[in-house]
Order: sequence, then C-alpha cells, then structure tokens
Amino acid sequence: MKFGVVTFPGSNCDHDMIDSLRNDLGQEVIELWHKDKDLSAFSTTDCIVLPGGFSYGDYLRCGAIARFSPMMQSVIEFANKGGRVIGVCNGFQVLCEAGLLPGVLLRNQNQQFICKNIFLKSENNVASLTKDVTGRPLMIPIAHGEGRYYADDATLDELERNKQILFRYCDEFGNIIESANHNGAIRNIAGICNKERNVFGMMPHPERATSTALGNTDGQLIFQSLINNN
Repeated sequence: MKFGVVTFPGSNCDHDMIDSLRNDLGQEVIELWHKDKDLSAFSTTDCIVLPGGFSYGDYLRCGAIARFSPMMQSVIEFANKGGRVIGVCNGFQVLCEAGLLPGVLLRNQNQQFICKNIFLKSENNVASLTKDVTGRPLMIPIAHGEGRYYADDATLDELERNKQILFRYCDEFGNIIESANHNGAIRNIAGICNKERNVFGMMPHPERATSTALGNTDGQLIFQSLINNN
C-alpha cells in the first residue's frame, strides 16, 4: 500500500502525517500538491490522505474551498472507483463538503478551539480502518474549533443501521458519555465511513500518536489496521 498525502494552502498537519506514515510506520508516501491532478501512481489498493489544517484559510466554511481544488476532483474520482481515502480533522471537513461523506462539522459546542488528548473507541468491527482496534479505548489528540459532527436524524439512523460510525468519543474506561464528548458531536460521533467502506473521516489526529518520543502510540493501531487489512 502506498499513501498519498495532499497539501492544500493552509494545511499544517501534512508533514505530521507524512512523518508518521513514513518514519513511524515505514510506509511509502508520495506528497501531492493541491493544484496537481495526477493520481496515476496509485491503484485502488492504495490510500489518499487529506490532512488537518486550515485549507484555503477556512474563509468560507471549513473545507468548502478545498473541495473545488484540482486534486480533489481526482480524489473524488479515485474514491468513486473504490480507492481508499482518509480525511483527518480538516480532511474530514473536506470529505463532507465534497459529498464523499454525509453530514457536516460545526463549531464546537463551547465555541472554543480545543487541543487535548481524548479517548475514542470503535464499536463496529466492519471497516478496514477499525478492524483491529475494536475494544479498548484509544487515546488520540484532538485540535479543532469546528469538529462537532452533525447530521439529521434520518442520516444518523442510516449511519447506525449500516454500521458506518467508526469511532465515538468515550472516557478512559470506554463509556460513551456526554462528559467525554468534548466538542458536543451528535451521538458522540468522532469518525464515520461511507456505505462502501473505502472513505473514512475522523476529527482526532492519529498521526500525532504514533511516536514513542511523544509518549503515545495508540494512533499506530488505527493505521496498522488499515495496512493489515489491505
């Protein structure tokens, strides 16, 4: 599996992601620029990553402008052919704006930027991103001001029915409770996938939890699950 990491103007976690995948996980990484369109080096067994940051300054809505970049047109085509795509934080926002994932990301409930370690858990052992991490809570950092996932009841019920909810915010013991829901996301949702299970979005940053030097390697489990189930 090769990983392609897209850089938009305003991306600030692209090199975190590249370093995590390349150095901590030993994966082949190709750096991609937002003005380019060429994804011919990738097959549908590879993975394109949309990293965190503030694409195009988030001057309209988070991810709304990035959705129209030349590279995103190719990423949309890649995903529609079955290629794997992961969006983290701002990347999750871009995927929702592009229509590759349902729902939207709103301002945090407390109207403040939140940057801290939180806990999340997977309860649906159905997607390659979570196949090997169902069970114990994972400690993963968040860093966002607009990370409150929202969708209407019909969409939420469909996500539940199709087991598309990848991660929910929980406490350190795995309890999915309101006090562990730091941004106020509806139904404690921290990450979802599409019906076809090849497009994944999550607000927490697993790439910031793959190095022993940072004292946390729980993020490695998320990436390894994807790699091992290729």
